[in-house]
Amino acid sequence: MTALQPVRGTRDLIGEEFRRHHAVAEAARRTSALYGFEEWATPIFEDTRVFSRGLGDSSDVVMKEMYSFTDRGGDSLTLRPEMTAGVCRALVSNGLTQTNLPRKVFYAGPMFRYERPQKGRYRQFHQIGIEVLGAAEPLADAEVIACGWDILVALGVSDGTVLEINTLGDTESRDAYRAALVAYFSAHREALSHDSRVRLEKNPLRILDSKDEGDRAIIAGAPVIGDHLTEAAASFYAAVKAHLVRFGVPFRENPRIVRGLDYYSHTAFEFVTDRLGAQGTVMAGGRYNGLVEEMGGPPTPSVGWAAGIERLSMLLPAAPEAARPVAVIPVGDAAEAAALDVLQALRRAGVVAEIAYRGNLKRRMERANRIGARAAVILGDEEIAAGVAQVRDLDAGTQEKVPLPEVPGRLA
Repeated sequence: MTALQPVRGTRDLIGEEFRRHHAVAEAARRTSALYGFEEWATPIFEDTRVFSRGLGDSSDVVMKEMYSFTDRGGDSLTLRPEMTAGVCRALVSNGLTQTNLPRKVFYAGPMFRYERPQKGRYRQFHQIGIEVLGAAEPLADAEVIACGWDILVALGVSDGTVLEINTLGDTESRDAYRAALVAYFSAHREALSHDSRVRLEKNPLRILDSKDEGDRAIIAGAPVIGDHLTEAAASFYAAVKAHLVRFGVPFRENPRIVRGLDYYSHTAFEFVTDRLGAQGTVMAGGRYNGLVEEMGGPPTPSVGWAAGIERLSMLLPAAPEAARPVAVIPVGDAAEAAALDVLQALRRAGVVAEIAYRGNLKRRMERANRIGARAAVILGDEEIAAGVAQVRDLDAGTQEKVPLPEVPGRLA
């Protein structure tokens, strides 16, 4: 039988890879908690309508990338391709739209998209993210971004990572901008790629996301939204930038950052790096003032971001070291009972401790070296009779007798 392998676009997280992954999630969890975010967990699969309504029928995720299936009851379900829609659905489903707003939510977990696997991108991938649900003020946008920046700083990956921001304006601004884009791209229709010609009819802002080289040349001359902002939208954008300065978050403006779905408005942003090749976005988000309504709730202005754990883990300067255990080594069968008492005393004191299940002293010491133990606690009949253990420092090669009650404190 051919050896079974992970499905294409998935991978096992073991050893160093898992430690990198875990370090990213834990740094995000700790930092977001300092900002007052509460962690939520939503189901890995949802009613397909959560994403088809939330992401829009013209998005690439809905059209090409979702893992959808019909279950045995005849319902259409989808493995979540992102989590913002699920968080908004949870807000509505749990009756939280009218009380204690804004809700500040952190999440971490696996997502699923059927796309071409490439560096840092997988079909099962993992994201961290935060959402502020029910806040219309520009300060919420800036605080969400500042939290993201502090997570990057905590991970040691902020050097070489740049925040790029733009505004999508309010509804009136977007309508004027959309009309300007339609007029501009219609004049270049024949030169556009097939996908962009389709987008011209359905959602012209999405043309600005095109990676087609021919499209990119046309996009370079396209109108920018800054020329179509209402006074209120311009004021909102100015306030976000002023708050970012106060938060100490460096940024640069990029008028080509857009979000194609109608419920997005005002702030759009990305943290980008040149350390991951052409696909350099590590964290992206923006304001979405209509998504909770799409889930059946009331108007609930919100803002948030998501970041790929795999991509962030690739930026870590070094993988976190695995905890080095203490090896407890009984010499002879009679010593095993006493060794187990010492083993559990070490663990209760917060010391990572292991015991080999079999073997003589030599074999157990060999295992201690293989697992990278920092110390060995050796117990034989003489030690037990004297109420001591031989504690060997496996780095220095020194050894001393330590009273059994003092062993955990000595190694903690």
